[in-house]
Amino acid sequence: MGLFLLNLAIADHAVKHYQLKNGLQIFVKQDTRAPVVVAMVWYKVGGAYEYRGLTGISHALEHMMFKGTQKYGPGVVSRMIAEKGGQENAFTAQDYTAYFQELSADQLPFSFEIEADRMQHLTLAANEFVKEIQVVKEERYMRTDDNPQALTLERFYAAAYLDNPYHNPVVGWQNDLDNLTVENLRDWYHAYYGPNNAIIVVVGNVKPDDVFALAKKYYSSLKPIQVPTLKPVVTPPNLGSRTVNVEAPAKLPWVILGFNVPVVKNAKTTWEPYALDVLTGILDGGDSARLQTMLVRKNQVASDAGAAYSPFSLFPNLFILEGTPAEGHTIPDVKNALLDQIKQLQTQQVSQAELDRVKAQVIAQKTFDKDSIMGQAMQIGALEAVGLSYQLGDDYVKNIQAVTPQQIQAVAKKYLISTRETTAILHPLPLNSSPKSSLIPAVEGAAHVR
Repeated sequence: MGLFLLNLAIADHAVKHYQLKNGLQIFVKQDTRAPVVVAMVWYKVGGAYEYRGLTGISHALEHMMFKGTQKYGPGVVSRMIAEKGGQENAFTAQDYTAYFQELSADQLPFSFEIEADRMQHLTLAANEFVKEIQVVKEERYMRTDDNPQALTLERFYAAAYLDNPYHNPVVGWQNDLDNLTVENLRDWYHAYYGPNNAIIVVVGNVKPDDVFALAKKYYSSLKPIQVPTLKPVVTPPNLGSRTVNVEAPAKLPWVILGFNVPVVKNAKTTWEPYALDVLTGILDGGDSARLQTMLVRKNQVASDAGAAYSPFSLFPNLFILEGTPAEGHTIPDVKNALLDQIKQLQTQQVSQAELDRVKAQVIAQKTFDKDSIMGQAMQIGALEAVGLSYQLGDDYVKNIQAVTPQQIQAVAKKYLISTRETTAILHPLPLNSSPKSSLIPAVEGAAHVR
């Protein structure tokens, strides 16, 4: 651990922030441990920006971003990056869409050239869209419709996020994908893919002022766009708990509980998201955490159990508990065991010794995330893309250290209650049976370029 912390200290250069006149923001963090660089472009658009009829469009457009510009045809850039010994990829989430390359540091100009090119010169050819939308549908089928837990999770989110932008799946509902057109994608591209709606993050063996000079060279000629205004979100209050039942071919039953909770972006009480984050660690912070200790090893009610929560998102989020019954036990057994753990947190304060141990684990995980140049770039981009400052990442340890046993108990009593609860249960059907959801058959399509 001592050696690791020394290396981290060497890598811990300050982030430099620049902005071009067209609104493009550039964040650079120098890390000289290896002659490599990660260059990312984050667009402030994702599943949360979509609405009925156009769900999945951000993800579909992400696919089409690899299908060529006027300058570089389909697959050309991917081949060039591979020839340079680099790698590329992209991802779409609820709050953003991001593209990145990992290259030797001297290839950064190439990264800037291709990303600036496809920021405003994407071809969006109809024949390429016809093929690529089939790939997207196949991805939906493989990752959701043919995955019983993912299918349950999708229905769970749709119920828990009643009128929250996270109600829709990032990959999109099947009917919307069936009716998506290349014209829809073109409108989406022109609405959101502009320099004033993008963030560039570069981490690696580079000099910040040199990176800014490159940004001016490749991006300063791009015109800003008129980005649609995101409407305010006021989610109707829950009027009671909800339960979703999913019947699908599966080997094992599964139960998932979610409680609507605030996040850093919208919390009225600033310490609450950090208390919820530590609470996650108390329940699911490794083999010594409560769910593993009590539900899996000691009482053997569940074969596995977990908890999850992310404090850094654009809209209010969920605190999630989940578990799979062990042999001889049922879904009600597991749900009651999970609720018993919540009850203990509400009625008994955690000891300072347990809290200190969990804090150390939470902080260590975040520290390890920052050890890679990709991890550093992800942290900066994810915070800035949801309207939070990258500096919040630097304050994370301080905020976690400040959490008290009283605050843990307070958030458990305030938020982990039945009127905020949604439960989803996966009821297994025989593996050779047909699910009750409307699944599509596997489709033929081109392979991913990435």
